[in-house]
Amino acid sequence: MSQGQEPSPPAQKPAPRAPAYSVRIAQTAEEVEAAQRVRYRVFVEELGSDGPLVDHQARLERDEFDAYFDHLLLYDDARDDPDPRDRVVGVYRVLPSDRADRIGRFYSEAEYDLTALRNTGRKLLELGRSCLLPDYRGGIAMWHLWNALATYVSDNDIEVLFGVASFHGTDVQALAEPLALLHHRHLAPEDLRARAQPEHFQSMNLMPDDQIDRRRAMRLVPSLIKAYLRMGGFVGEGAFVDYAFNTVDVCLILDTAQMNQRQSTVYTRERSR
Repeated sequence: MSQGQEPSPPAQKPAPRAPAYSVRIAQTAEEVEAAQRVRYRVFVEELGSDGPLVDHQARLERDEFDAYFDHLLLYDDARDDPDPRDRVVGVYRVLPSDRADRIGRFYSEAEYDLTALRNTGRKLLELGRSCLLPDYRGGIAMWHLWNALATYVSDNDIEVLFGVASFHGTDVQALAEPLALLHHRHLAPEDLRARAQPEHFQSMNLMPDDQIDRRRAMRLVPSLIKAYLRMGGFVGEGAFVDYAFNTVDVCLILDTAQMNQRQSTVYTRERSR
């Protein structure tokens, strides 16, 4: 600095940018790819999963069911990324039962026997591949996705929602307490009780109910599973150890008719008139 020059004031950090959320259903192949890009970052890079159709070069987490599901895309429209696909920060994919009937099965039937659910004759919706990028967790981003899901449920007259949700890792004994908690205290009623396929059935009855420390066990339950339990959700019988995805899966089931009014608001709100 030359003699007599006034020092420059310290540069001020720009104010944190507030997200501007919107949710849309993917309509083009490019928008489906945007969902697959988010899933790759979360499921492959962060959680270590893999699969036969995962494209590591293009960084796309995909499978043969993507063409049949609807993909809910959470955009942060305040991002200045030149590629619109990079403004997608969260995803959810959903499959109504009438569409599953046309393609022959639900995605999760590779893991769970869904006979009980099918026999209800009610309109089902399979949920899956829910994820948010790390910077968007713990805030209201998931609320925006669930709000869009509520509209989808209402518009399509859905009665029962279900899908697999995951514990990270494949060490069942390390998860014995939370799995046993789900088995003893949140098992679905018989008429809705999906059951892990016999050849892959992993019992969740891994310790007696009276030996479970509920608070400690719930700390190990992923937040998505806890959210469904708070709304009156159940789990199916048995877990599925998914070595390709590096997870232990449980089947979540949510009957909109059995939810109380406060809990059901997010899923069964009336259509706008």
